[in-house]
Amino acid sequence: MIRRRQLSALLPAGLALAAVRPAAAQSDYPNRSIRLIVGFAAGGGTDLTARTMQPKMQQLLGQSIVIDNRPGAGGNLATELTVRAAPDGYTLLMGTIAALAINPTLHTNLSFNPQTDLTPISQAGSILNVLVVPADRPWRSTAELIAAAKERPDTITYGSSGVGGAGHLAGALLDQMAGIKTVHVPYRGGGPLMTDLVGGKIDYAFSTAPTAIPQIEAGKLRALAVPTLQRSPLMPQVPTVAETLPGYEVGNWYALVGPKGLPQPIVDRLAAAMRATLEDPEVRRHLATHGVEPTPSTPAELARFIRDETAKWAPIVRASGASTN
Repeated sequence: MIRRRQLSALLPAGLALAAVRPAAAQSDYPNRSIRLIVGFAAGGGTDLTARTMQPKMQQLLGQSIVIDNRPGAGGNLATELTVRAAPDGYTLLMGTIAALAINPTLHTNLSFNPQTDLTPISQAGSILNVLVVPADRPWRSTAELIAAAKERPDTITYGSSGVGGAGHLAGALLDQMAGIKTVHVPYRGGGPLMTDLVGGKIDYAFSTAPTAIPQIEAGKLRALAVPTLQRSPLMPQVPTVAETLPGYEVGNWYALVGPKGLPQPIVDRLAAAMRATLEDPEVRRHLATHGVEPTPSTPAELARFIRDETAKWAPIVRASGASTN
């Protein structure tokens, strides 16, 4: 019988090296910079969250993390880039509720499935959205906004950071539950959305807290409500939409994922770095000022969460009529 050592000696040198390289590549990961794709323009909630985590993650991993903003198609462009990347841990995605849980129902022609074509690593955080209007608009409550929309159907506009995002769903659900008809205006991220909202080019938005709060404090926007069931500790004086429309709730969250087939040692290393980053007091303090609650998880927990969120939102997306080709 040929022993393993003898068999290795008989193998061509190229094959022997090929067998060693994957394990070696995993053991010294990372040994170069990591590309973190964000599916929205700079300045929005996803981008701000990624950049808040960036310095600590770099310190823990010992390599630079390059944030690559790739807005388009509600996060689908960024997700597809990640799906097509090599599963070596050097291309990652800061995914959102839209990209990972909503778009499979919203878009009937996706070339990928987030549940099978991506590797879950860890949840990042849940983020507060705020229903805001330009300061020159007359509405001072959700009820007043609804009344105006009923008087002028198909004329009041609301913006979002992209089709299928939390802001889009929040507006669609408001239409559905309040019995109104408003016009959705999608943008390529929270930054461009905020520019037009402050400029009065659209009437309202469910904006992420990181982009909305500075404008609220500057007096350029007025906060009407938050889409959570309970009032937020960050803005305790702002009522919930549910106080006007009982049961109304729209969450928003981010998670770190990689391409399908990411080796388990690399997944474990990244998940550990995420947890340590999100447990760091300075990172937590900075995220809290932007309305982001850190929610680190195991890869298995994230996989279940994405599966549950997809199932939860599918009937709501269909009922809202927001589905697209």
